[in-house]
Amino acid sequence: MTAPAPLRQTLLRPSLLGRGLLFFVLWLVLIGAAPKDWPVGLIAAAAATWASFSLWPPDSRLSPSGLLRFVLRFVPQAVVAGLDVAGRAFARRIAMTPGIVTYRAGLRPGMAQGALCAVMSLQPGKLPVSCAASGEMRVHCLDSDGPASTELAADEAAFLRILPGDRSDA
Repeated sequence: MTAPAPLRQTLLRPSLLGRGLLFFVLWLVLIGAAPKDWPVGLIAAAAATWASFSLWPPDSRLSPSGLLRFVLRFVPQAVVAGLDVAGRAFARRIAMTPGIVTYRAGLRPGMAQGALCAVMSLQPGKLPVSCAASGEMRVHCLDSDGPASTELAADEAAFLRILPGDRSDA
């Protein structure tokens, strides 16, 4: 007995098999290649593959060059911002004006917008407080008098290069 055609097509999709294999290889790297652990690894890989299809559908696009440019921008920026925060923490007189900055993101509501909020929360000195479906983000900044909106716009532009096609038309 064979599976129905739509189910068979879904099970044999290259993206499904590729993700499943990737998760199983990750399992082997993290846990080890002992054959006694393979059944648990296969179950874990299947669950991770199912979750990844729910969170990142196969028709979503990802730009590897955009991701590389984002990382090359993000890491030095995080180091500089971290040093700035550390300098402020050890200064006798703290030169900052903390406050909430409202920023309107151009991403469609959903996973991409949530990921942008998560990435922005990794930057020292900025912490998204809320991300509305309308694209409005409220971000707590250590220096709200500084160029926070400009920096947030630059962060979003770099993030958009990773996910082409996720910009809102509104």
